[in-house]
This record gives sequence, structure tokens and C-alpha cells, in this order.
Amino acid sequence: MNGKKARKNLPTNPDVLKGWRAISDFLKMPVATVHRWVEAGMPVRREGRYTVAHPDELRAWLGREAKMPQPAVIATNTADLTTGLKQSIAAARKRRPKSGQFS
Repeated sequence: MNGKKARKNLPTNPDVLKGWRAISDFLKMPVATVHRWVEAGMPVRREGRYTVAHPDELRAWLGREAKMPQPAVIATNTADLTTGLKQSIAAARKRRPKSGQFS
């Protein structure tokens, strides 16, 4: 085998984002921003030499960080942005003080 180890054909999990580029592409954010968010507690972990994350965990973390009642909606070509926008507006209305009141 020419001195090289044969690679094992390991099954890949399409629900796992593998590597900083895959995570940043999913979030539509620069890698530097993703690194900063990890320092703030974004859920990622090491698997071998790769950093991996699960999309559902990232959406849930973003929702908690934004003080939303549900996981955040990541804008993709197939995402229903209307539902996410309505949820965000409803959550913001619950947090703001009523007119005439000061916090």
C-alpha cells in the first residue's frame, strides 16, 4: 500500500457539522465569529481531530441566547423564515415594558 494507511470507510452522520468551516457555513457567520461564540458557550465538541456540532443544539443555543421561547431559525434556502420572524416578534413584545412604564 505504498507505505500509506488505508482509510476506513466510516459512515458519516449528515446531522453532524464537522469542522469550523461547516459550522460557520451552517450559521452563515465568519469562522472568527463562531470561535467567539464558542468562548461564550456555544455547544461544540472535539471528535478526534475535528470540532463538531449538531445543528439542533446550535439552534437551541442561539434561541436561548436571544431569549426566544424556541430554538432559533437559521436562514437557509428551505427554512420557513415567516414562522421564525413571528416567534421573534412575539418574544420581543413579551420582554419590552408596556408604554408609560420604565424598567
